[in-house]
Amino acid sequence: MAISTSKQVLVIGAGFAGLSAATALAQRGYRVTVLEKNEGPGGRARVFRAAGFTFDMGPSWYWMPGVFEQYFARFGKKVADYYDLVRLDPSYQVVFPGDDAVDIPARMADIRQLFESIEPGSAAQLDEFLRQAQYKYEVGINKFVHMPGRSVLEFADPRLLVDAVRLDILQSMHKHVRRFFRHPKLLQLVEFPILFLGATSQNTPALYSLMNYADLALGTWYPKGGMHKIVEGMVQLAQEQGVTLEYNQEVQEIRVEKGRATGVQTAAGFRPADVVIAGADYHHAEQQLLKPEWRHYDEAYWNSRTMAPSSLLFYLGVSKRLPKLRHHNLFFDEDFEQHAHEIYEEPQWPSKPLFYVSAPSQTDPTVAPAGHENLFLLMPVAPDLADPEETRERYYHQMMDRLERHVGENIRDFVVFKRSYAHQDFGADYHSYKGNAYGLANTLRQTAILKPTLKSKKVSNLYFTGQLTVPGPGVPPSLISGQVVAKEVEKEFSIKN
Repeated sequence: MAISTSKQVLVIGAGFAGLSAATALAQRGYRVTVLEKNEGPGGRARVFRAAGFTFDMGPSWYWMPGVFEQYFARFGKKVADYYDLVRLDPSYQVVFPGDDAVDIPARMADIRQLFESIEPGSAAQLDEFLRQAQYKYEVGINKFVHMPGRSVLEFADPRLLVDAVRLDILQSMHKHVRRFFRHPKLLQLVEFPILFLGATSQNTPALYSLMNYADLALGTWYPKGGMHKIVEGMVQLAQEQGVTLEYNQEVQEIRVEKGRATGVQTAAGFRPADVVIAGADYHHAEQQLLKPEWRHYDEAYWNSRTMAPSSLLFYLGVSKRLPKLRHHNLFFDEDFEQHAHEIYEEPQWPSKPLFYVSAPSQTDPTVAPAGHENLFLLMPVAPDLADPEETRERYYHQMMDRLERHVGENIRDFVVFKRSYAHQDFGADYHSYKGNAYGLANTLRQTAILKPTLKSKKVSNLYFTGQLTVPGPGVPPSLISGQVVAKEVEKEFSIKN
């Protein structure tokens, strides 16, 4: 039930976190306007169309379906009210050295059989691994990720301390998975979400085995029409709740007087506000939109952070079908540990990169013309690298060599549309710090209260949301981040009122 309030909230950025925060506050009676720099909503999950193809620009994996269901349910809605989901089977394909391709099935019985065929005895080990991962998922997603991370006192409840111990926060993912599995293929299967979203397995808490439960037990899904259908559904819901969205409205400054944000400045003029929520890149919002005296962190702090990877992306339209591909394809046919080392330990362009290919046209004929294939190539790379066109092209051909070898046919001569995207583009479109694609790495020293705070400590009515604050990178965490911030805003105003 909405409260009676005349408070004006301005949200900077129409990504998942910004839309989530805006909609939650509008439901409670706040007047909410979202100001978006780009021409449309979604942030990194924007969409573009060219030559008859529809390309999702960023996220392509739909995991943790319950998080989306819970989000829409808080407004009395269902996911099905806004888009249709299908479960992928196989969930994805992994290409190992020697063009050894393995499909990861959707059914748990088939997954157990696959593990057992690779490493005898591993099916029983998988059962125990996933039992622990399920606990981490249920406690982590239902309790810990909804904490604002503003004080260690949030964890003072003895029951939460017990949960924290059982969540394996102090043990590394690297050590944890090797208690269960030995075969390199299985190790790569359970560690790949870490490479794409966080840090090396040695520096990632074993808590994040919850991602394996999300992957193997809860499954990989796809919203018909593409991932941007989620954004379209969120925008429709936001508007139903009374949110106003304005595009091509880049915020130039957050104005502060006597420790309170009075509003924001755009090219069109000053916009007053009682609350400002920055859903844009945290570093940009704090270091560029605030005057120095109102910044909580400095450049030395930000430079000391461990960033999750950036990405080199290629959006390709191909004028023929490629039946050997699945919807999701992971190319682990080179040294897994070496690539991780070249992202996190000695940041550089990788010598022999791992990469990922999404072919949504394998599932969805609407994203490509008839007889064509829609391809999205992603290579995780270290942030803060120069990405000239010649570098992009060199890696394009490296990936295409291996992709063509796998499918057993020429692809490059059939490419009718091609667009690259990397560090410079992330910076230009999103003011992304060091050109990162995913935010902060999920290291122990960047977990919970050790992440950048969601509430400014110098500006009393300024909040931050998104992948650089709690709970972390990824679509479901960003969706939750907006809800957590909205709850904090409401709490602050209910106390003051």
